[in-house]
Amino acid sequence: MRTSHLATLLFLLTLNPSARAQYVDEQIQRVTNRMTASIVIKGAPEHYHTLADSMAKYKVPGVSIAVVQDGKLAWAQGFGVKTAGSNDAVSATTLFQAASISKPVSATAMLRLVEQGVLALDTPINTFLKSWQLPDNAYTKTEAVTLRRLVSHSAGLNVHGFPGYAVGAPVPTVQQILEGKAPANTAAVQVEMTPGSTWKYSGGGTTIMQLAMMDATGEEFPSLVKRLVLDPIGMQDSAFEQPLSKAKQDLAAAGHDEEGKVIVGRWHTYPELAAAGLWTTPSDLSKWAIEIAKARAGKSSKTLSQKMATAMLTEQKAPSGLGPMLSDKGDAMYFEHGGSNEGYRCFVVYFPALERGAAIMTNGEGGSIVFRQVLNALAREYQWPAFQSREITLLPIETGMLTELIGEYPLPPGSPTDTPPSLFISQEAGKLMVEVPKFLPKTEIVMPAGDELLAPENGFQLKIIKDQNGQVAYLDFGSRKLVKKAR
Repeated sequence: MRTSHLATLLFLLTLNPSARAQYVDEQIQRVTNRMTASIVIKGAPEHYHTLADSMAKYKVPGVSIAVVQDGKLAWAQGFGVKTAGSNDAVSATTLFQAASISKPVSATAMLRLVEQGVLALDTPINTFLKSWQLPDNAYTKTEAVTLRRLVSHSAGLNVHGFPGYAVGAPVPTVQQILEGKAPANTAAVQVEMTPGSTWKYSGGGTTIMQLAMMDATGEEFPSLVKRLVLDPIGMQDSAFEQPLSKAKQDLAAAGHDEEGKVIVGRWHTYPELAAAGLWTTPSDLSKWAIEIAKARAGKSSKTLSQKMATAMLTEQKAPSGLGPMLSDKGDAMYFEHGGSNEGYRCFVVYFPALERGAAIMTNGEGGSIVFRQVLNALAREYQWPAFQSREITLLPIETGMLTELIGEYPLPPGSPTDTPPSLFISQEAGKLMVEVPKFLPKTEIVMPAGDELLAPENGFQLKIIKDQNGQVAYLDFGSRKLVKKAR
Protein backbone atom coordinates (compact mmCIF):
# COMPACT_ATOMS: atom_id res chain seq x y z
CA MET A 1 0.00 0.00 0.00
CA ARG A 2 1.44 3.40 -0.96
CA THR A 3 2.08 6.00 1.77
CA SER A 4 -0.44 8.49 0.38
CA HIS A 5 -3.05 5.74 0.12
CA LEU A 6 -2.42 4.65 3.72
CA ALA A 7 -2.61 8.24 4.94
CA THR A 8 -5.97 8.72 3.21
CA LEU A 9 -7.30 5.48 4.68
CA LEU A 10 -6.18 6.40 8.21
CA PHE A 11 -7.74 9.84 7.80
CA LEU A 12 -11.08 8.36 6.76
CA LEU A 13 -11.05 5.98 9.73
CA THR A 14 -10.80 8.96 12.11
CA LEU A 15 -13.98 10.52 10.72
CA ASN A 16 -17.41 9.91 12.15
CA PRO A 17 -20.06 8.67 9.69
CA SER A 18 -21.38 12.17 9.06
CA ALA A 19 -17.94 13.64 8.40
CA ARG A 20 -17.01 10.67 6.23
CA ALA A 21 -20.14 11.16 4.14
CA GLN A 22 -19.30 14.84 3.75
CA TYR A 23 -15.75 13.97 2.68
CA VAL A 24 -17.04 11.55 0.03
CA ASP A 25 -19.51 14.17 -1.19
CA GLU A 26 -16.63 16.62 -1.56
CA GLN A 27 -14.78 14.02 -3.65
CA ILE A 28 -17.81 13.58 -5.90
CA GLN A 29 -18.03 17.35 -6.35
CA ARG A 30 -14.36 17.59 -7.30
CA VAL A 31 -14.70 14.74 -9.79
CA THR A 32 -17.83 16.08 -11.46
CA ASN A 33 -17.06 19.82 -11.31
CA ARG A 34 -13.33 19.92 -12.14
CA MET A 35 -13.14 17.81 -15.27
CA THR A 36 -10.53 18.39 -17.96
CA ALA A 37 -9.87 17.17 -21.46
CA SER A 38 -7.91 13.93 -21.76
CA ILE A 39 -4.97 15.87 -23.22
CA VAL A 40 -3.90 19.31 -22.02
CA ILE A 41 -1.61 21.69 -23.86
CA LYS A 42 1.59 22.65 -22.04
CA GLY A 43 1.61 26.30 -21.10
CA ALA A 44 -2.10 26.78 -21.73
CA PRO A 45 -4.32 28.04 -18.89
CA GLU A 46 -6.03 25.34 -16.86
CA HIS A 47 -9.56 24.85 -18.09
CA TYR A 48 -12.13 22.94 -16.09
CA HIS A 49 -15.68 22.00 -16.94
CA THR A 50 -18.45 20.03 -15.27
CA LEU A 51 -19.84 16.62 -16.03
CA ALA A 52 -23.08 18.33 -17.00
CA ASP A 53 -21.15 20.46 -19.52
CA SER A 54 -19.62 17.36 -21.09
CA MET A 55 -22.95 15.53 -21.20
CA ALA A 56 -24.60 18.50 -22.90
CA LYS A 57 -21.78 18.98 -25.40
CA TYR A 58 -21.78 15.33 -26.49
CA LYS A 59 -25.58 14.92 -26.19
CA VAL A 60 -25.49 12.18 -23.55
CA PRO A 61 -28.67 12.35 -21.41
CA GLY A 62 -27.56 10.06 -18.58
CA VAL A 63 -24.43 8.85 -16.79
CA SER A 64 -23.99 6.47 -13.88
CA ILE A 65 -20.73 6.11 -11.95
CA ALA A 66 -19.52 3.70 -9.26
CA VAL A 67 -16.11 4.16 -7.59
CA VAL A 68 -14.14 1.55 -5.65
CA GLN A 69 -11.61 2.52 -2.97
CA ASP A 70 -9.83 0.08 -0.64
CA GLY A 71 -11.60 -2.85 -2.28
CA LYS A 72 -15.06 -1.53 -1.40
CA LEU A 73 -17.69 0.52 -3.14
CA ALA A 74 -16.92 4.11 -2.10
CA TRP A 75 -19.85 5.74 -3.84
CA ALA A 76 -22.31 5.25 -6.67
CA GLN A 77 -24.43 7.97 -8.21
CA GLY A 78 -26.50 8.71 -11.28
CA PHE A 79 -26.53 11.95 -13.26
CA GLY A 80 -28.99 13.22 -15.86
CA VAL A 81 -32.04 11.34 -17.12
CA LYS A 82 -32.96 7.94 -18.50
CA THR A 83 -34.67 9.41 -21.54
CA ALA A 84 -33.95 12.76 -23.19
CA GLY A 85 -36.68 15.31 -22.51
CA SER A 86 -38.01 13.46 -19.46
CA ASN A 87 -37.65 14.06 -15.73
CA ASP A 88 -36.91 10.38 -15.05
CA ALA A 89 -33.59 10.71 -13.27
CA VAL A 90 -30.75 8.21 -13.56
CA SER A 91 -29.95 6.60 -10.22
CA ALA A 92 -27.27 4.21 -9.02
CA THR A 93 -29.65 1.30 -9.77
CA THR A 94 -30.64 2.38 -13.29
CA LEU A 95 -29.96 -0.39 -15.80
CA PHE A 96 -27.74 0.15 -18.84
CA GLN A 97 -26.60 -2.17 -21.61
CA ALA A 98 -23.07 -3.27 -20.72
CA ALA A 99 -22.35 -4.04 -24.39
CA SER A 100 -18.90 -5.68 -24.69
CA ILE A 101 -18.31 -5.62 -20.94
CA SER A 102 -20.59 -8.65 -21.19
CA LYS A 103 -17.53 -10.51 -22.52
CA PRO A 104 -15.35 -10.67 -19.37
CA VAL A 105 -18.40 -11.40 -17.19
CA SER A 106 -19.33 -14.26 -19.54
CA ALA A 107 -15.71 -15.41 -19.56
CA THR A 108 -15.89 -15.74 -15.77
CA ALA A 109 -18.74 -18.25 -16.16
CA MET A 110 -16.82 -20.10 -18.86
CA LEU A 111 -13.74 -20.39 -16.64
CA ARG A 112 -15.88 -21.79 -13.82
CA LEU A 113 -17.03 -24.51 -16.21
CA VAL A 114 -13.38 -25.20 -17.03
CA GLU A 115 -12.61 -25.59 -13.34
CA GLN A 116 -15.55 -27.97 -13.02
CA GLY A 117 -14.21 -30.10 -15.87
CA VAL A 118 -17.17 -29.38 -18.15
CA LEU A 119 -14.99 -27.44 -20.63
CA ALA A 120 -11.26 -27.22 -21.36
CA LEU A 121 -9.27 -24.20 -22.46
CA ASP A 122 -6.96 -25.90 -24.94
CA THR A 123 -9.18 -28.53 -26.54
CA PRO A 124 -10.45 -27.87 -30.10
CA ILE A 125 -13.74 -25.97 -29.73
CA ASN A 126 -15.71 -28.34 -31.99
CA THR A 127 -15.29 -30.98 -29.28
CA PHE A 128 -17.84 -29.07 -27.18
CA LEU A 129 -20.15 -27.87 -29.96
CA LYS A 130 -23.12 -30.13 -30.62
CA SER A 131 -25.70 -27.94 -32.36
CA TRP A 132 -23.26 -26.30 -34.79
CA GLN A 133 -19.68 -26.80 -35.90
CA LEU A 134 -17.06 -24.20 -36.80
CA PRO A 135 -15.98 -25.01 -40.38
CA ASP A 136 -12.39 -26.11 -40.77
CA ASN A 137 -10.28 -24.56 -43.53
CA ALA A 138 -6.66 -24.07 -44.55
CA TYR A 139 -5.98 -21.94 -41.44
CA THR A 140 -7.05 -24.70 -39.03
CA LYS A 141 -4.88 -27.46 -40.50
CA THR A 142 -2.01 -26.81 -38.11
CA GLU A 143 -3.61 -24.83 -35.28
CA ALA A 144 -6.97 -25.26 -33.56
CA VAL A 145 -9.58 -22.77 -32.41
CA THR A 146 -9.85 -23.23 -28.64
CA LEU A 147 -11.63 -21.51 -25.78
CA ARG A 148 -8.34 -19.93 -24.67
CA ARG A 149 -7.99 -18.36 -28.10
CA LEU A 150 -11.64 -17.39 -28.38
CA VAL A 151 -11.67 -15.60 -25.04
CA SER A 152 -8.35 -13.82 -25.71
CA HIS A 153 -9.29 -12.76 -29.27
CA SER A 154 -6.50 -14.78 -30.83
CA ALA A 155 -8.54 -17.44 -32.66
CA GLY A 156 -8.20 -15.69 -36.03
CA LEU A 157 -11.93 -15.07 -36.44
CA ASN A 158 -13.93 -12.37 -38.21
CA VAL A 159 -17.04 -10.41 -37.05
CA HIS A 160 -15.77 -7.68 -34.77
CA GLY A 161 -19.11 -6.70 -33.24
CA PHE A 162 -22.88 -6.64 -33.62
CA PRO A 163 -25.38 -3.85 -34.43
CA GLY A 164 -28.24 -5.57 -32.60
CA TYR A 165 -31.86 -5.84 -33.75
CA ALA A 166 -34.45 -3.08 -33.64
CA VAL A 167 -37.42 -3.69 -31.38
CA GLY A 168 -40.01 -5.70 -33.31
CA ALA A 169 -37.51 -7.05 -35.85
CA PRO A 170 -37.03 -10.83 -36.17
CA VAL A 171 -34.27 -12.09 -33.88
CA PRO A 172 -32.04 -14.96 -35.06
CA THR A 173 -30.93 -17.98 -33.11
CA VAL A 174 -27.30 -18.29 -32.06
CA GLN A 175 -26.77 -20.85 -34.82
CA GLN A 176 -28.21 -18.48 -37.44
CA ILE A 177 -25.89 -15.73 -36.21
CA LEU A 178 -22.86 -18.00 -36.52
CA GLU A 179 -23.93 -19.13 -39.99
CA GLY A 180 -24.77 -15.60 -41.13
CA LYS A 181 -28.26 -16.72 -42.19
CA ALA A 182 -31.43 -14.60 -42.10
CA PRO A 183 -32.60 -12.95 -40.01
CA ALA A 184 -29.00 -12.52 -38.83
CA ASN A 185 -27.56 -9.14 -39.87
CA THR A 186 -23.87 -10.04 -39.68
CA ALA A 187 -21.59 -12.29 -41.72
CA ALA A 188 -20.97 -15.96 -41.02
CA VAL A 189 -18.31 -16.43 -38.34
CA GLN A 190 -15.26 -18.12 -39.80
CA VAL A 191 -11.51 -18.48 -39.37
CA GLU A 192 -9.62 -15.88 -41.43
CA MET A 193 -6.07 -16.35 -40.16
CA THR A 194 -4.06 -18.99 -38.35
CA PRO A 195 -5.40 -19.45 -34.80
CA GLY A 196 -2.96 -18.18 -32.21
CA SER A 197 -0.99 -16.09 -34.68
CA THR A 198 -2.21 -12.63 -33.76
CA TRP A 199 -4.72 -10.60 -31.76
CA LYS A 200 -7.94 -9.74 -33.59
CA TYR A 201 -10.99 -8.69 -31.64
CA SER A 202 -13.97 -10.90 -32.43
CA GLY A 203 -17.43 -10.77 -30.91
CA GLY A 204 -18.15 -13.65 -33.27
CA GLY A 205 -15.64 -15.73 -31.33
CA THR A 206 -17.35 -14.87 -28.05
CA THR A 207 -20.64 -16.04 -29.56
CA ILE A 208 -19.03 -19.41 -30.35
CA MET A 209 -17.98 -19.53 -26.69
CA GLN A 210 -21.60 -18.86 -25.70
CA LEU A 211 -22.87 -21.77 -27.79
CA ALA A 212 -20.17 -24.11 -26.45
CA MET A 213 -21.22 -23.30 -22.88
CA MET A 214 -24.85 -23.99 -23.70
CA ASP A 215 -24.17 -27.18 -25.65
CA ALA A 216 -21.85 -28.57 -22.98
CA THR A 217 -24.26 -27.96 -20.10
CA GLY A 218 -27.67 -28.18 -21.79
CA GLU A 219 -28.57 -24.97 -19.94
CA GLU A 220 -29.79 -21.66 -21.33
CA PHE A 221 -27.14 -18.96 -21.19
CA PRO A 222 -28.96 -16.44 -18.93
CA SER A 223 -29.62 -18.97 -16.18
CA LEU A 224 -26.14 -20.47 -16.59
CA VAL A 225 -24.33 -17.16 -15.95
CA LYS A 226 -26.77 -16.22 -13.21
CA ARG A 227 -25.99 -19.46 -11.39
CA LEU A 228 -22.23 -19.37 -11.92
CA VAL A 229 -21.43 -15.66 -11.60
CA LEU A 230 -24.22 -13.16 -10.96
CA ASP A 231 -25.75 -14.83 -7.90
CA PRO A 232 -22.48 -15.82 -6.18
CA ILE A 233 -21.10 -12.28 -6.52
CA GLY A 234 -24.38 -10.62 -5.53
CA MET A 235 -24.95 -8.85 -8.85
CA GLN A 236 -28.65 -8.51 -8.07
CA ASP A 237 -29.32 -5.79 -10.64
CA SER A 238 -27.81 -7.71 -13.55
CA ALA A 239 -29.31 -10.06 -16.12
CA PHE A 240 -28.55 -11.42 -19.56
CA GLU A 241 -32.05 -10.58 -20.78
CA GLN A 242 -32.56 -9.96 -24.49
CA PRO A 243 -35.11 -8.62 -24.93
CA LEU A 244 -35.38 -6.99 -21.53
CA SER A 245 -38.39 -8.20 -19.54
CA LYS A 246 -41.30 -5.78 -19.12
CA ALA A 247 -40.81 -5.86 -15.35
CA LYS A 248 -37.36 -4.27 -15.73
CA GLN A 249 -38.01 -1.85 -18.58
CA ASP A 250 -38.96 1.01 -16.28
CA LEU A 251 -35.60 0.58 -14.53
CA ALA A 252 -33.62 0.95 -17.76
CA ALA A 253 -32.05 3.97 -19.41
CA ALA A 254 -32.99 4.36 -23.08
CA GLY A 255 -30.20 4.45 -25.66
CA HIS A 256 -29.59 7.66 -27.63
CA ASP A 257 -27.87 8.35 -30.95
CA GLU A 258 -25.09 10.86 -31.63
CA GLU A 259 -27.66 13.66 -31.86
CA GLY A 260 -29.13 12.79 -28.48
CA LYS A 261 -32.30 11.32 -29.97
CA VAL A 262 -33.85 8.19 -28.45
CA ILE A 263 -33.14 4.98 -30.34
CA VAL A 264 -36.33 3.72 -32.00
CA GLY A 265 -37.87 1.30 -29.52
CA ARG A 266 -35.51 2.71 -26.79
CA TRP A 267 -32.80 0.11 -27.42
CA HIS A 268 -31.72 -2.75 -29.65
CA THR A 269 -31.95 -6.45 -28.84
CA TYR A 270 -28.72 -8.48 -28.72
CA PRO A 271 -29.15 -12.27 -28.92
CA GLU A 272 -25.32 -12.40 -28.90
CA LEU A 273 -25.61 -12.58 -25.12
CA ALA A 274 -22.04 -13.41 -24.14
CA ALA A 275 -20.68 -10.71 -26.42
CA ALA A 276 -23.13 -7.88 -25.81
CA GLY A 277 -26.27 -8.94 -23.93
CA LEU A 278 -25.79 -7.95 -20.28
CA TRP A 279 -28.04 -5.36 -18.60
CA THR A 280 -26.42 -4.09 -15.41
CA THR A 281 -25.31 -1.17 -13.23
CA PRO A 282 -21.88 0.31 -12.46
CA SER A 283 -22.19 -0.96 -8.88
CA ASP A 284 -22.70 -4.53 -10.07
CA LEU A 285 -19.79 -4.27 -12.52
CA SER A 286 -17.66 -3.03 -9.64
CA LYS A 287 -18.68 -6.07 -7.58
CA TRP A 288 -17.46 -8.27 -10.44
CA ALA A 289 -14.10 -6.46 -10.64
CA ILE A 290 -13.58 -6.59 -6.88
CA GLU A 291 -14.36 -10.32 -6.82
CA ILE A 292 -11.90 -11.15 -9.61
CA ALA A 293 -9.15 -9.20 -7.84
CA LYS A 294 -9.94 -10.87 -4.50
CA ALA A 295 -9.87 -14.30 -6.12
CA ARG A 296 -6.46 -13.53 -7.65
CA ALA A 297 -5.22 -12.50 -4.21
CA GLY A 298 -6.54 -15.72 -2.66
CA LYS A 299 -9.09 -13.82 -0.57
CA SER A 300 -12.27 -15.20 -2.16
CA SER A 301 -13.45 -18.17 -4.18
CA LYS A 302 -17.07 -17.21 -4.91
CA THR A 303 -16.45 -17.67 -8.61
CA LEU A 304 -12.87 -18.58 -9.51
CA SER A 305 -9.97 -20.19 -7.71
CA GLN A 306 -6.81 -18.18 -7.14
CA LYS A 307 -5.08 -20.14 -9.90
CA MET A 308 -7.82 -19.48 -12.45
CA ALA A 309 -8.24 -15.81 -11.51
CA THR A 310 -4.49 -15.39 -11.89
CA ALA A 311 -4.69 -16.98 -15.34
CA MET A 312 -7.59 -14.69 -16.23
CA LEU A 313 -5.43 -11.65 -15.42
CA THR A 314 -2.35 -12.99 -17.22
CA GLU A 315 -1.66 -11.78 -20.75
CA GLN A 316 -2.46 -14.42 -23.35
CA LYS A 317 -2.14 -12.41 -26.55
CA ALA A 318 -1.62 -8.70 -25.90
CA PRO A 319 -3.66 -6.90 -24.74
CA SER A 320 -6.04 -9.69 -23.68
CA GLY A 321 -6.11 -11.91 -20.67
CA LEU A 322 -8.79 -14.58 -20.45
CA GLY A 323 -11.57 -12.04 -20.95
CA PRO A 324 -10.41 -8.65 -19.63
CA MET A 325 -7.94 -6.34 -21.35
CA LEU A 326 -4.68 -5.87 -19.41
CA SER A 327 -2.23 -2.99 -19.11
CA ASP A 328 0.93 -2.08 -17.19
CA LYS A 329 2.86 -4.08 -14.60
CA GLY A 330 3.33 -4.35 -10.84
CA ASP A 331 1.20 -2.10 -8.63
CA ALA A 332 0.20 -0.12 -11.73
CA MET A 333 -1.31 -3.17 -13.47
CA TYR A 334 -4.99 -2.85 -14.25
CA PHE A 335 -7.67 -4.82 -16.06
CA GLU A 336 -10.45 -3.17 -18.01
CA HIS A 337 -13.01 -3.46 -20.73
CA GLY A 338 -15.12 -1.03 -22.70
CA GLY A 339 -18.54 -1.46 -24.22
CA SER A 340 -20.31 0.00 -27.25
CA ASN A 341 -23.88 -1.00 -28.15
CA GLU A 342 -26.34 1.05 -30.18
CA GLY A 343 -27.02 4.09 -27.96
CA TYR A 344 -24.76 3.05 -25.06
CA ARG A 345 -21.09 3.52 -24.13
CA CYS A 346 -19.49 2.18 -20.94
CA PHE A 347 -16.21 1.27 -19.25
CA VAL A 348 -14.93 -0.65 -16.23
CA VAL A 349 -11.38 -0.57 -14.80
CA TYR A 350 -9.70 -1.99 -11.70
CA PHE A 351 -6.19 -1.81 -10.19
CA PRO A 352 -5.87 -5.04 -8.14
CA ALA A 353 -2.76 -4.12 -6.15
CA LEU A 354 -4.23 -0.75 -5.19
CA GLU A 355 -7.81 -1.99 -4.75
CA ARG A 356 -9.15 0.99 -6.69
CA GLY A 357 -11.29 1.29 -9.76
CA ALA A 358 -14.55 2.44 -11.29
CA ALA A 359 -17.36 1.61 -13.65
CA ILE A 360 -19.04 4.26 -15.81
CA MET A 361 -22.14 3.71 -17.93
CA THR A 362 -23.78 6.17 -20.34
CA ASN A 363 -26.85 6.15 -22.56
CA GLY A 364 -25.52 8.10 -25.53
CA GLU A 365 -23.30 7.50 -28.57
CA GLY A 366 -21.10 10.37 -27.38
CA GLY A 367 -20.55 8.61 -24.07
CA SER A 368 -17.06 7.39 -24.96
CA ILE A 369 -15.72 10.94 -24.69
CA VAL A 370 -17.73 11.63 -21.55
CA PHE A 371 -16.55 8.51 -19.70
CA ARG A 372 -12.95 9.15 -20.77
CA GLN A 373 -13.09 12.59 -19.14
CA VAL A 374 -14.67 11.09 -16.02
CA LEU A 375 -11.79 8.62 -15.89
CA ASN A 376 -9.30 11.51 -16.06
CA ALA A 377 -11.02 13.19 -13.12
CA LEU A 378 -11.19 9.97 -11.09
CA ALA A 379 -7.53 9.22 -11.78
CA ARG A 380 -6.56 12.64 -10.44
CA GLU A 381 -8.79 12.46 -7.37
CA TYR A 382 -7.94 8.88 -6.37
CA GLN A 383 -4.29 8.89 -7.46
CA TRP A 384 -4.54 6.19 -10.10
CA PRO A 385 -1.29 5.43 -11.93
CA ALA A 386 -3.09 5.55 -15.29
CA PHE A 387 -5.81 7.60 -17.05
CA GLN A 388 -4.66 10.99 -15.81
CA SER A 389 -4.69 13.78 -18.39
CA ARG A 390 -1.61 13.83 -20.60
CA GLU A 391 0.33 17.07 -21.09
CA ILE A 392 1.71 17.72 -24.57
CA THR A 393 3.63 20.39 -26.46
CA LEU A 394 2.09 21.31 -29.79
CA LEU A 395 3.83 21.48 -33.13
CA PRO A 396 2.42 23.57 -35.96
CA ILE A 397 0.95 21.54 -38.82
CA GLU A 398 2.44 22.65 -42.12
CA THR A 399 0.13 23.60 -44.97
CA GLY A 400 1.40 20.74 -47.12
CA MET A 401 0.78 18.26 -44.33
CA LEU A 402 -2.75 19.59 -43.87
CA THR A 403 -3.50 19.00 -47.53
CA GLU A 404 -2.16 15.47 -47.31
CA LEU A 405 -4.19 14.66 -44.17
CA ILE A 406 -7.61 16.10 -45.06
CA GLY A 407 -9.94 13.57 -46.63
CA GLU A 408 -11.83 10.31 -46.18
CA TYR A 409 -10.15 7.15 -44.91
CA PRO A 410 -12.20 3.96 -45.44
CA LEU A 411 -11.97 1.65 -42.45
CA PRO A 412 -10.93 -1.97 -43.02
CA PRO A 413 -13.28 -4.90 -42.33
CA GLY A 414 -13.64 -5.69 -38.64
CA SER A 415 -13.39 -2.10 -37.44
CA PRO A 416 -15.61 -1.01 -34.52
CA THR A 417 -17.98 0.99 -36.68
CA ASP A 418 -20.57 0.25 -39.30
CA THR A 419 -22.18 2.99 -41.39
CA PRO A 420 -20.47 4.75 -43.01
CA PRO A 421 -17.25 2.77 -42.62
CA SER A 422 -14.83 5.69 -42.84
CA LEU A 423 -12.76 8.09 -40.77
CA PHE A 424 -12.94 11.71 -41.89
CA ILE A 425 -10.36 14.48 -41.37
CA SER A 426 -11.45 18.03 -42.16
CA GLN A 427 -10.53 21.63 -41.40
CA GLU A 428 -13.02 23.96 -39.75
CA ALA A 429 -12.37 27.51 -38.52
CA GLY A 430 -8.63 26.90 -38.65
CA LYS A 431 -8.83 23.67 -36.62
CA LEU A 432 -8.16 20.14 -37.79
CA MET A 433 -11.12 17.86 -37.02
CA VAL A 434 -11.56 14.08 -36.97
CA GLU A 435 -14.77 12.07 -37.05
CA VAL A 436 -15.72 8.41 -37.21
CA PRO A 437 -19.54 8.34 -37.52
CA LYS A 438 -21.23 6.11 -34.92
CA PHE A 439 -17.91 5.76 -33.08
CA LEU A 440 -16.17 9.12 -32.58
CA PRO A 441 -18.10 12.42 -32.72
CA LYS A 442 -16.38 15.22 -34.65
CA THR A 443 -13.60 16.59 -32.46
CA GLU A 444 -10.41 18.61 -32.79
CA ILE A 445 -7.08 16.87 -33.36
CA VAL A 446 -3.65 18.39 -32.79
CA MET A 447 -0.05 17.39 -33.48
CA PRO A 448 2.32 17.04 -30.48
CA ALA A 449 5.00 15.28 -32.55
CA GLY A 450 5.79 14.81 -36.20
CA ASP A 451 4.22 11.36 -36.41
CA GLU A 452 1.19 11.65 -34.14
CA LEU A 453 -2.28 13.20 -34.15
CA LEU A 454 -4.23 13.41 -30.89
CA ALA A 455 -7.73 14.47 -29.91
CA PRO A 456 -7.41 16.45 -26.63
CA GLU A 457 -11.05 15.83 -25.69
CA ASN A 458 -10.69 12.06 -25.32
CA GLY A 459 -7.13 10.99 -26.13
CA PHE A 460 -8.05 9.48 -29.52
CA GLN A 461 -4.81 8.81 -31.39
CA LEU A 462 -3.71 8.43 -34.99
CA LYS A 463 -0.15 7.69 -36.03
CA ILE A 464 1.15 9.17 -39.27
CA ILE A 465 3.17 6.73 -41.36
CA LYS A 466 5.31 8.40 -44.01
CA ASP A 467 6.86 6.98 -47.15
CA GLN A 468 10.52 7.27 -48.14
CA ASN A 469 9.82 10.73 -49.58
CA GLY A 470 8.46 12.02 -46.31
CA GLN A 471 4.87 12.14 -47.49
CA VAL A 472 1.88 10.64 -45.67
CA ALA A 473 1.54 7.01 -46.77
CA TYR A 474 -1.29 6.06 -44.41
CA LEU A 475 -2.62 6.51 -40.89
CA ASP A 476 -2.34 3.88 -38.18
CA PHE A 477 -5.59 3.65 -36.20
CA GLY A 478 -5.20 1.04 -33.46
CA SER A 479 -3.08 -1.19 -35.72
CA ARG A 480 -5.52 -0.62 -38.60
CA LYS A 481 -3.99 0.76 -41.78
CA LEU A 482 -6.04 3.67 -43.11
CA VAL A 483 -5.29 4.87 -46.65
CA LYS A 484 -6.89 8.10 -47.86
CA LYS A 485 -9.56 7.61 -50.48
CA ALA A 486 -8.66 9.06 -53.86
CA ARG A 487 -10.89 11.91 -54.98
